[in-house]
Amino acid sequence: MPRPDPYRYDVLVIGAGHAGIEAALAAARIGCRTGLLTLNADSVGQMSCNPAIGGVAKGQIVREIDALGGAMGQLTDAAGLQFRLLNRGKGPAMHSPRAQCDKKAYARLAKLTIERQQNLTLRQELVEALWVENGRIAGVRCRGDARYHARAVVVTTGTFLRALMHTGETKTEGGRAGDIAAAGLSVSLRELGFELQRFKTGTPPRLNGRTIDFSQLEPQPGDPNPVPFSFLTSRIEQPQLDCHITYTNPDVHNLIRANLHRAPMYSGQIASTGPRYCPSIEDKVVRFADRDRHQIFLEPEGRDTLEYYCNGISTSLPRDVQEAIIPLIPGLEHAEIMRFGYAVEYDYAPPTQLAPTLQTHRIPGLFFAGQINGTTGYEEAAAQGIVAGINAARVARGAEPIVIDRSTAYIGVLIDDLVTRGVDEPYRMFTSRAEYRLLLRHDNADLRLTPLGRQVGTVDDTRWHRFQLKTHRLEMLRQRLSSILHDGQPLERLCRRPETTWAELRALHPPLADFDDEPEIIDQVLLDLRYDGYVRRQAEEVERFRRLEQKRIPPSLDFNQIPQLRAEAREKLNRVRPHSVGQAARIPGISPADLATLLVYLRLGCP
Repeated sequence: MPRPDPYRYDVLVIGAGHAGIEAALAAARIGCRTGLLTLNADSVGQMSCNPAIGGVAKGQIVREIDALGGAMGQLTDAAGLQFRLLNRGKGPAMHSPRAQCDKKAYARLAKLTIERQQNLTLRQELVEALWVENGRIAGVRCRGDARYHARAVVVTTGTFLRALMHTGETKTEGGRAGDIAAAGLSVSLRELGFELQRFKTGTPPRLNGRTIDFSQLEPQPGDPNPVPFSFLTSRIEQPQLDCHITYTNPDVHNLIRANLHRAPMYSGQIASTGPRYCPSIEDKVVRFADRDRHQIFLEPEGRDTLEYYCNGISTSLPRDVQEAIIPLIPGLEHAEIMRFGYAVEYDYAPPTQLAPTLQTHRIPGLFFAGQINGTTGYEEAAAQGIVAGINAARVARGAEPIVIDRSTAYIGVLIDDLVTRGVDEPYRMFTSRAEYRLLLRHDNADLRLTPLGRQVGTVDDTRWHRFQLKTHRLEMLRQRLSSILHDGQPLERLCRRPETTWAELRALHPPLADFDDEPEIIDQVLLDLRYDGYVRRQAEEVERFRRLEQKRIPPSLDFNQIPQLRAEAREKLNRVRPHSVGQAARIPGISPADLATLLVYLRLGCP
């Protein structure tokens, strides 16, 4: 059998961060010959910021990625240091898994997963330009004038496009400490007509745990029975490590105020926008001037290191100011800084230049995923990556790309928000962004998405057989609860009462003990029954939503040819290129009158 051409692929993925990993794995698992090109092959899956996965809404996203056959959930379960289910005191739609990870173990396992994957080649290359022929993507050009051919290309460059790091007055080119920036690709994107803007993000100092006085800190242990991220993980076996909590104080705040003129965000050195929901300590001190302290989580970065991440004091202040701040914090009086905090500015492409498939409007076969679309967070990046990888593979094979809608997954909410509304700050997912969040719980992500993963080819036989067994057991328990009578009523009626426990149900019908070793089956059935009324109402809302989503808008429609539309509406509709009337309705500034005009135009079958 002849050796395949090492420069010709079905799908090329640029960047091996969390978006690139999921994109490349998805395309390869579908059966496409896939190339993954990265600046440094030793940085695959690196956690540039906090080595944590999940959190509020983000945990649901990771479960959805896993349900589609992605890698992030399994990597987290294997590399996790501490697991917690957040918001246990709130309703089930708010429950969100989170794990602190061993960052080296996570990256090592991610690279190994890439290396083991059939149909996937990892290459260390600096991509300098996109290669377009006859209006569609043809491949990429790398440093040294190496050319790679591809039917589809996914750009997942993270924070590396024209990246510039700031620590006080010091500026260094690079998208991450120790790594270079990618400048040529920004030039290429602009030459191809793409709009680029600038965002910034930041990191805190890292400390040597040997020099931290933990006796002064409040320990934060993990859950005694941790909830795994992957539906393939039966239980978390490894011992967990504690995180610790401390606080800033007025002395810290006064020192920061005295040095704001040296902070790049306040000196004018940085003009780009940062994430509102993950502000620097400088921002906190200015924006919340009435608060005399801010919480700091000291989180371990690995089992084989004493390095600690200072979650809560992200900063770009000069080194000498950081050195002065740390000893003022309780427990850190003698702490040694191992890495200084810094901010990084980078190019991103406003995501209204994309279809809901994450394919660009401008160039067929070209997809963007991750922070290039203006998002922040490993989870949001990975979610876009798996969708872009699936769709790149489908386009390479001549199939129609898929769209995951808002009613099906947080992934659908994320992508729809990006391509419909755009971003004016780095986008972070919250449960409040999802209209149907009671249906989008972390526990039922597989029921919502694994059949789709099987259909497109990312779910293998092992996962599919496990899923089928789960659905069979769920149905068995539901049938038992509906058929077993107590005082003339089925047991499922008792399950609708919040105070009813599994132990009480077993006491009424001892054979239910058959399910005692399947807590996830029990919990899911009880939740579904307990919230049945709310779920039914949301299901009705979803049906109304889908009727609008099914009213498709031809991709070739020129909204300028609808004179009854307002000029503002025509401009916004032409920029976003909505694929449905439902998406058009969510574009900011589109009025009910605009929608009515559009519906009449489509109903009349106008060209």
